[in-house]
Amino acid sequence: MGTMANDDRVMSPNRKPDDRMDLSLRPASLNELIGQDQVRKNLEILIAAAKGRKECLDHVLFYGPPGLGKTTLAYILANEMGVNIKITSGPAIERTGDLAAILTNLREGDILFIDEIHRLGRSIEEVLYPAMEDFSLDIIIGKGPSARSLRLKLPRFTTIGATTRLALVTAPLRARFGAVYRLDYYDQPAMQEIVRRAAGLMTVTADETGVEEIARRARGTPRVALRLLRRVRDFTQVKSNGIITRDSAIQALDLLAVDEMGLDEVDRRVLLTIIEKYGGGPVGLATIAASISEEADTIMDVVEPYLLQLGYIDRTPQGRVATPLAYDHLHIANNPKENQPRLIP
Repeated sequence: MGTMANDDRVMSPNRKPDDRMDLSLRPASLNELIGQDQVRKNLEILIAAAKGRKECLDHVLFYGPPGLGKTTLAYILANEMGVNIKITSGPAIERTGDLAAILTNLREGDILFIDEIHRLGRSIEEVLYPAMEDFSLDIIIGKGPSARSLRLKLPRFTTIGATTRLALVTAPLRARFGAVYRLDYYDQPAMQEIVRRAAGLMTVTADETGVEEIARRARGTPRVALRLLRRVRDFTQVKSNGIITRDSAIQALDLLAVDEMGLDEVDRRVLLTIIEKYGGGPVGLATIAASISEEADTIMDVVEPYLLQLGYIDRTPQGRVATPLAYDHLHIANNPKENQPRLIP
């Protein structure tokens, strides 16, 4: 995934250095997990079945926008199964030898978690296929005519993959996963519960209206909610009496330029570019990216999913179109396309 030129924005769902504080706030079991009910029910069955057969878990692939808990779910699965978890990512495995070293250090039942699995190199994937399918590792010893292949048996283990771009995961790799789950944005009640729980663990005093305000502006993403909670806590500590209320939350979030729907400066620039520069669209993604000096990949992965979720933009074969909801949100009148028939994607 492309990295944003200004990914220090508070609303970015990508992991940032100060998010390491959130590790202690992670749920440790499926019972503690808030939201994602469909995924949770499926995982409960998956775990119970594996335990009943005394086998390791089937390989699992999680996909969805960043910040929704793919890594957290991997830790939960390891805890529930009582096994160790090894964490790596697609870009970190540069050579086949790197993957071989990781695989040979796994023990029976261990979980190998590969974040951004769509970024694995093709040669790395070729080594991973037999490891996932037959629990074996093919090593070439020597070079040239004297080279020979050696097959090592590996202990049975579980691969958990995470990706923000399912379409970029190659078909052969996707086929190796027995279970594929999509993580969706969290609804308002789940977000409030997450903020409430985190405030309790951080020993922050927050009334219900303050919790509600933070949850509403966190764009359905727990990582963003926890980051906003920390910023609002700092604000109330310095400017108020340390208690998070609706008023103090609004003041703090307005200071961060996060509006009532959770849109920040970059989101609004994307919408305003479509509406003001290109008459509401349709306009291509690359054109939008060039207009606001951001990477097209980042707009597609980070900005666009939430705007689509809110119904502020539409994807059409001709490009992106701003909807009447976007005009209303930005208080822009005279939508030139409001009374025209819409193109069906």
